[in-house]
Amino acid sequence: MKTSRVAAVGALTASAVVVLSSPAFAHVSVQPEGAAAKGGYAVVDFKVPNERDKASTTKLEVTFPTDHPLASAMPEPIDGWDVKVTKATLDKPIEMHGEKIDQAVSKITWTATGKGIQPGFFQKFPVSVGALPEDADELTFKAIQTYSNKEVVRWIEVQQDGQEEPENPAPVLTLSEATEDGHAHGSTDAEKTSDDSKSAENTAAETAAPADSSDTTARVLGVVGIVVGALGVAYGVLAGRRRTSPGTDA
Repeated sequence: MKTSRVAAVGALTASAVVVLSSPAFAHVSVQPEGAAAKGGYAVVDFKVPNERDKASTTKLEVTFPTDHPLASAMPEPIDGWDVKVTKATLDKPIEMHGEKIDQAVSKITWTATGKGIQPGFFQKFPVSVGALPEDADELTFKAIQTYSNKEVVRWIEVQQDGQEEPENPAPVLTLSEATEDGHAHGSTDAEKTSDDSKSAENTAAETAAPADSSDTTARVLGVVGIVVGALGVAYGVLAGRRRTSPGTDA
């Protein structure tokens, strides 16, 4: 009986390990570098793991949302990969920086020029996107992953409320609330930081000047005090000697 219980526990443990290490948990995903605020711009990373033991990932196609089109999408160059940005004409133009935009990014395709993503590794594909919609909480990007053995995995299943995660879920970007002006101003923040640093340096310099002056004055007074003290001691010694000399008693 004891032996059978031990065997059962071992089997359950092994099953748990198999489930936790299942490739289904390693799917294509998208995450922002920092925050992806509504109405602003963001750099997002499409993370692609290799789920096969004997094949490399050689191609990634990411389809951009059509319900909330993005007018701008600039991928970062990656060694060993060619990238192509495809745009499509919009049925309804969108306004961006006061101008009417009639085209938006529909797809970005990365194709490996070398070995691609090898087994046991993953690759990030960064893209600067914007302007992000102000009337949405998330954006869905459907992705297609192609392997060197010609196998194709379609990460296109949309998560439904109240249901379990699908086997091949589409990457979803969660949007955060917009800032006060609705945009992220990196250069303005940098300039503000620089101005604050300069102000702090000027304040420190102004504070340091009186401190140095006071320190110098204190040192001079200290030296003068020592000299006066030494003169007083010398005078006292000389006066004592005069009183004890024979000529002074007559």
